Parts: sequence; structure tokens; C-alpha cells
Amino acid sequence: MTELPPADWTRRADLAALVAALGPGQARYVGGAVRDTLLGLPVKDIDMATPLRPDAVMEQLAAAGIRTVPTGIEHGTVTALLAGGPVEITTLRRDVSTDGRRATVAFAEAWHEDAARRDFTINALYADPDSGRIHDWFDGLADLAGRRVRFIGAARERIREDHLRILRYFRFQARFGTLPPDAEAEAACAELAPTLKGLSRERVAMELLNLLALPDPAPTVQRMADLGVLAVILPEADPAPLARLTATERREQVTPDPLRRLAALLPADPPLVDQVGARLRLSTAQRKRLATAAGRDPTDPATPRALAYRLGLTEASDRLLLAGGSVAALTGWDVPRLPLKGGDIVARGIGAGPEVARVLRAVEARWLAEDFPGPERVRDLLEAVLATR
Repeated sequence: MTELPPADWTRRADLAALVAALGPGQARYVGGAVRDTLLGLPVKDIDMATPLRPDAVMEQLAAAGIRTVPTGIEHGTVTALLAGGPVEITTLRRDVSTDGRRATVAFAEAWHEDAARRDFTINALYADPDSGRIHDWFDGLADLAGRRVRFIGAARERIREDHLRILRYFRFQARFGTLPPDAEAEAACAELAPTLKGLSRERVAMELLNLLALPDPAPTVQRMADLGVLAVILPEADPAPLARLTATERREQVTPDPLRRLAALLPADPPLVDQVGARLRLSTAQRKRLATAAGRDPTDPATPRALAYRLGLTEASDRLLLAGGSVAALTGWDVPRLPLKGGDIVARGIGAGPEVARVLRAVEARWLAEDFPGPERVRDLLEAVLATR
């Protein structure tokens, strides 16, 4: 019998109180917390399943002094607000009908019914909070040990239930999978890729950015392109620059950034990239950053600090890394302000107006060229500019 290994989160007193409030045999840990603990990975979110109905969950937790929020009550989910962090508790469910975008569910009586409606075998592992015993109906433990990402049941059927599972498959493959990938899963994803067009752009963008945030998504993104999946969600994409960017990030020891990696997939065409950002329903700030990255130039690495002064540290780092350059010059460096104001120029006898702005720009250009010298040198630069008038 496989048991959940001890972990910091399993020792939480507030979780023990939660389990006690629900009653003996009425709760099991499920999904990512179980999977990641078995793999020795850090756990962020804790989910529980229970045969209790949502109203009973809230009633019993309230009696134990545990606050709850009905975060997804129509789908059977209640969130318990604990000192160590929130825990989602969902009543066992089974699908009644699906249309590829949403599911109509009914409450189930048996644990295996709830497991059967999940996407991948490695996500359908349940752990008893008291004994630690793992309940596994679909060989998820073997798949986890073999680093196989496999749909529960027939892959095509599971994708037809929820088209987003195509993108989730590739994200999980990039995070947990190894080669060779599951042939049935890949064939189903390739065949049903056109169904992704029916999903909301927000859901597609979320999954895409989650994939791009992983340590090395480039091989998986290339596989998505080879199978025709990438062209459905991002027809403008070219996977090759992403591989170059991830190599540069590793060399520069830079934290992966999904938006920068999305910029790598897209052409250096700001108007086109802005259209893509709008299509994916990205925020205004995200679209602006993508468009700035799309304005990249082969000469960017020649003047990293001047680039940062003009664009900002994040945007300059994007452009430098996308060009294969180094960001060492920006590490620990704060963008300075030009130690000269319009009033200083007026005090030198220049009348307020366009001429002040021209002089200011001329001094700024020389200041940038000299790598941001101090105030004393800036005064000399001002004198030199004024002498050329």
C-alpha cells in the first residue's frame, strides 16, 4: 500500500481540525497536493474531496468555528479559511453533460465516480488524511513513477468533454512528462485541436502563459507546432526563438517570465503583436510590454543601460534577452534621473520654451553616451551644448 509521505503541510494543526470537523472518512486530499508531495515538490494549494453536500460542509465547519466561503457552491465547492491558508473542499461529482466548454454536474456517492471525471491519471490520486493511504483507480501512481501524462479513459472522449484539456495536456507534459509521450494523447490533441477555437480567449491565454512559465517549455511548444495545435491558438507563432531565449535565460541566470517568452514566439512587429494581445484579452500593461518587446533591434545589446533608461528595466531586459544579449549591466542597477532641469537651463539665460527642451535633450544625449556621469559632469555637458548654439 502506497502512503503519502510526511510533508510540512500534512502536519498543519488547522488541517487536522478541518478533517476532524468533517468527520471520520468524510474527506480526502486530492489532486496537485497529493501528486506534488509524492514527487517531492513544494505544495501551493490544497484541495479536498468529500461525500458531504456543500450545505453540510458549511454547517459542520461553522459548528467547529471554521469560517467558509461558498466560492463555487453551484459546482459543490466550499473554501475553508484556515490560518495556514485556504483549502477548497468539493463534494464528489459526476458529469451529467458536457459541451467542450462547460459541464453540468451532479453530486456523486462514490469516490471512484469523482476520480473518473478528472483529466489525467496523475491528478486522480486521493490520500486519506489519517492513514496517508493513497487511493488510485487508474494507475496514476505508475504513471507518476514513469513520468507519463495520460488521460483517464479514452483521450478523445475526455477532450470532447473539455477542449481546454488539450492545452492542459501539453502543460502537464512540459512539467511532469518524459519521452516518448503518450501516443493516444498526442493523436487526440492533434485531431481535436480545431475545437480550441470555441474556447474563450482568456482561458487560452491563461493556459498558454502557465505553460510558458515552466522552466523549459520550448520542446513542448515545438511539439505543439509540429502537431498543428499551436497554429490554432497562435497562428503568428514561431517556436524557434523561444528555444534561443530559454538558453539565454539559463546563461544569464534570469527567472523565467511567461510574457517575455510569449514575445519570443511572436514576430518583431508591434502593431501585429498588439493585435495578438487584444485577441488574447491581455491587460493594457501586458499588451504594452509585448509591443515594446516587438520593437526590438539587433543593436539593443550595445547600450543596455541607455535602453533601460529609455524603456524601463523590465522592458530593456526583455529586449536584451530576446536579442541574445547580457543583462549583467542592469543587475542591481537603478535607473538614474538626469540631474538637470529646465529651470537650470533658464537660469543660464535661455528663454522658456522649445529651446529649453532642445538643450535638455542635447545634454541628455551626451549624458547617456557617457554612461550617466554625476551632476558636476552634467554641468560641463550643459556648458558644451550652450557653446554650440
